[in-house]
Amino acid sequence: MYTTPVADPTTLTATEIIDLETAHSAGVTGKRPLTIVRGQGAWLWDANGNRYIDCIGGHGAASIGHSHPQVVAAISEQSGRLMLCPDSLYNDQRARLLARLAEISPAGMDRAFLCNSGTEAVEAALKFARISTGRTGIIAARLGFHGRTFGSLSATWRPQYRRPVEPLVPDFSHVRYNDLAALDAAIDDRTAAVLLEVIQGEGGVISADPDFLQGAERLCHERAALLILDEVQTGVGRTGRWWACQHYGVTPDLMPIAKALGGGYPIGACLIGPRVNALPKGSHGSTFGGNPLACASALATLDVIEEEQLIERTAQRGAVLQEQLRGIDSPLIREVRGRGFMVGLDLRIKVTPVLKALQAGGVLALPAGPTVLRLLPPLTISDDDLTHAVEAIAEVLMELKP
Repeated sequence: MYTTPVADPTTLTATEIIDLETAHSAGVTGKRPLTIVRGQGAWLWDANGNRYIDCIGGHGAASIGHSHPQVVAAISEQSGRLMLCPDSLYNDQRARLLARLAEISPAGMDRAFLCNSGTEAVEAALKFARISTGRTGIIAARLGFHGRTFGSLSATWRPQYRRPVEPLVPDFSHVRYNDLAALDAAIDDRTAAVLLEVIQGEGGVISADPDFLQGAERLCHERAALLILDEVQTGVGRTGRWWACQHYGVTPDLMPIAKALGGGYPIGACLIGPRVNALPKGSHGSTFGGNPLACASALATLDVIEEEQLIERTAQRGAVLQEQLRGIDSPLIREVRGRGFMVGLDLRIKVTPVLKALQAGGVLALPAGPTVLRLLPPLTISDDDLTHAVEAIAEVLMELKP
């Protein structure tokens, strides 16, 4: 059991935290007036001692909850032994993680490039696709989100992210998601890769139609292009399978992953399939990618997911969560969608007032566009906490008017 934290007299006050961040951060991130100082399991505490059920889940990164004891122990042990080993040298933890990823990855994806984040994993996939095919064209989907560095941003759809830094990387184009005919017309002999999310997270928690995803795989094979499936948010058990593409029977050629892999510690990877040609030495690299500390955290996270049977539980409890949400009697709900513990509640009103009211009631959730409430709780969240979160959502919607 987790205990209520004891006040630390050296801790900054909420006002001091906000003032310091406001004064000295770059200011590029929109923030809620909420100062989080501690987390355990599916709970977070702010600087004033208020406790919240965390359905933000580190935007999907807190896969096994905050500060899981096995991950804390793994990081503590490894930090006392070796924290950094550049990828120009071999390392035991890196070797173990690469082998472990090969075991749980879709068939044939037995190579990986280790990095530090989701956008880095996408960047690697884009480079590997161009290097392997000798082509430059990248086709992505409208409403897709793949990151904010230049390559991944070029694939990201939303204009508010793109316009301030245009021009972006050339030879990127976008088609409508779940429109196989449009994708068919777009792929040609200049196409290096098609880049898709299996479930569009920021786009509104929209799942791929089976015909669309399976058709994308077929078209890529027919036309010597590569299929990149961005599983940065959907991977590592989030949807009730190791990888969301497994729900469709589709195997990508390149698969960027991150978020849930490290149990809260930053790590990313690009998984590589057999249709990707051998990559030249020096064609990519990362000083901190695959560092021993990150690898130890990832290995402990994968152990927890398997030992606690969290993938099976996520599939079961995610279905129950959607059933409970559909049981809310409110005219404000348009649709409930998603898989596992990646769930979107599409509303007939703006989501911002709902998020604020939930926060005031002790539940933290995310938007996914202007009208969609997104839930990404830890896979370890208790049944009681899930039920409490649903009840809080129902109560807030009852108090709001269409």
